[in-house]
Amino acid sequence: MAGVARRFSRVVLGISGGVDSAVAALLLKKKGYEVTGLFMRNWDERDERGHCNGDADAEDAEWVCRKLDIPFHEVNFVKEYWNDVFMYLIEEYKAGFTPNPDIMCNKKVKFSAFLKNAQEIHNAEVIAMGHYARSSFGEELENYDIRKGARLLQSFDRIKDQTFFLSQIPQKALQCTLFPIAS
Repeated sequence: MAGVARRFSRVVLGISGGVDSAVAALLLKKKGYEVTGLFMRNWDERDERGHCNGDADAEDAEWVCRKLDIPFHEVNFVKEYWNDVFMYLIEEYKAGFTPNPDIMCNKKVKFSAFLKNAQEIHNAEVIAMGHYARSSFGEELENYDIRKGARLLQSFDRIKDQTFFLSQIPQKALQCTLFPIAS
């Protein structure tokens, strides 16, 4: 499918070091997209010995990017996660609620701070994630229409579907997000 004309070509992929984002990277590369892998550090995991567990994930993500011959970058969102997710959880718990940290992380970090960084620093036209979900704008945003709002749709794999966790992502992000593993 490489060489097929499409509306968008520059994609920044959230790459975690896990299988889903690695497969997403491979699928995007095979389809001819100009892919950049961006690893997010959302938590300072240093223990008393100074060891960071997230380092192994970053190394795995970098290895995948190297094997696929795509650029790899890291971004530090520890402050954003602390302020917009962790402190929110604390306040909600104090108020007697049981919030879901994944929903807030997707809303504030993965689909807001990430999108801003991808567009402003890495010149992304669109972003991609290894989530199991779909957009009404289509698999490759072929139904993209800035005048219309995109709808979040369930993944074809109902067991792995993650739309609940993505239910609050901003419309601006949904309109420019590819979900390569949804089908």
